[in-house]
Amino acid sequence: MGQAGTAAAAVRYLRSGPRPDPVEALPRPELRCVREDEPLPVDPAEFRRVLGNFATGVTVVTAPAPDAEPHPAGFACQSFSSLSLDPPLVAFMVGRTSTTWPRIARAGFFCVNILGAHQGDLCRGFAVPGADKFAGVAYDAAPASGSPRLAGTLAWIDCTIHAVHTGGDHLIVVGRVDALGAGDEDQAPLLFHKGRFL
Repeated sequence: MGQAGTAAAAVRYLRSGPRPDPVEALPRPELRCVREDEPLPVDPAEFRRVLGNFATGVTVVTAPAPDAEPHPAGFACQSFSSLSLDPPLVAFMVGRTSTTWPRIARAGFFCVNILGAHQGDLCRGFAVPGADKFAGVAYDAAPASGSPRLAGTLAWIDCTIHAVHTGGDHLIVVGRVDALGAGDEDQAPLLFHKGRFL
């Protein structure tokens, strides 16, 4: 049935009968920052090594050029996920030190471009900070936001920024899906595993 089909079946089931009693929210866990003199609970290099065993898809998140800026914004992103079917929401994570994120935030919109296995070089270009990442890159305007929709991708998701949450040294950006589409669904996806493309 697939993930989307399972989610749709769950929504139909929940809507088909009487509403269950509301579930009480669990108490929020007590959160605190790690003090500067306190050792980190996990070594960052070990964290990266172990989590690298989880293969992810690869995307490029783009946004139209804000006023008075000559080029659109875009960055390579492997921290992307579908989030909700009703309403349709997706999420991506971006480092708080990113210089591209403020440009996307100012635009208020973004397009997630899901890359195919043949687009490793395109991904590398968008992973490099600075310069015009769109030089020589074919794209058109996504229908709802006008964000760059890169040519030859497996799929694209055109979104409005819905919410932004803090998550340690990253931000969790939630987008409401306004339009989406898929290209050649027989193409293999670009995957990232243990620090390299598969």
